[in-house]
Amino acid sequence: MKSLFLKFAKTSLILVYIVIIAGALVRMTGSGMGCPDWPKCFGYYIPPTDIKELTWSPNREFESGQVIIKDEALLVAKDNFTTGTTFDVNHWRPYTKHDYAIFNPTHTWIEYLNRLAGLLGGFAVLFMAVFSFAFWKGNKKIVFLSWLVVIMMGIQGWLGATVVYSVLNPIKITLHMIVALLIVAVLLFTIRKAATINTALKIDNTFRNVVILTLLLTLIQIALGTQVRQFVDNQGHDNLLSALENPPLNFYIHRSFSILIFGLNFFLYHRNKKLELGFSKINWVMAFIVVEFFTGILMYYFNFPFGTQPLHLVIAALLFGVQFYLYMETKKQNSVTI
Repeated sequence: MKSLFLKFAKTSLILVYIVIIAGALVRMTGSGMGCPDWPKCFGYYIPPTDIKELTWSPNREFESGQVIIKDEALLVAKDNFTTGTTFDVNHWRPYTKHDYAIFNPTHTWIEYLNRLAGLLGGFAVLFMAVFSFAFWKGNKKIVFLSWLVVIMMGIQGWLGATVVYSVLNPIKITLHMIVALLIVAVLLFTIRKAATINTALKIDNTFRNVVILTLLLTLIQIALGTQVRQFVDNQGHDNLLSALENPPLNFYIHRSFSILIFGLNFFLYHRNKKLELGFSKINWVMAFIVVEFFTGILMYYFNFPFGTQPLHLVIAALLFGVQFYLYMETKKQNSVTI
């Protein structure tokens, strides 16, 4: 039971990161409204591939909840019926969550795969929580943390729906991303609580405090990054360079924070090496920050080359995860305090 718990916990962590990657692809391709409803997609569990499936036609069967696009608006079937030779408004009601009525099959399937990854992650988390009861006698905290992740995944799903209903409101997109990172943190904490790790490390209070600071700054940096990206998206994909000629204030804060984060983490890297603390994860942190710098420069100076935006976001999420794990290592009870 305990070994199965760890397998599902690690699988859940991987799937959450896959969801983050899928979400980054959604942002890169502008597919956020590929499915205008939730949790179905145009009223289907498996989304349509052709506009004909979303067009009214005579002598066609419809099921309750299915969606069509008519006169640039979404209409939802009220009941199960077969169309006649003319359109009967009595079988339809307007979709009231928003007025976005555009079908792009590529965007639809990218968004659908994003949701499918989230669904798989939800099942993995649920199985993890069920198997967590193996720790009930020895460590109830693992059980509570596991079910907390289930609740957080539910909240994340609800946030995904609100993002769609708001037609990609920037604040809700940012909150959606932050909750994903918090899920990563709780999963890492839960896995570490359940696993047996005997690595001896030297604990330095200054090192630990700066790790906490860099972790918080990274979280703020990611939130600012989603806001900057939303600003660029709103300018149109054909005008990316000119969009940054007069950027908002959060762009300058985002850029300045990157220098601060690099400086603080370089301090950690140097202190770890000088005092021989043994925190090897700081090497990964520095490597991820270098990639973040490189992709950020490419986006700003070279008109967002293909793939740089999702890579930038995914590396940021990985950076947060490694930093959080590093923070947990600084609290290792059997470590040596200096």
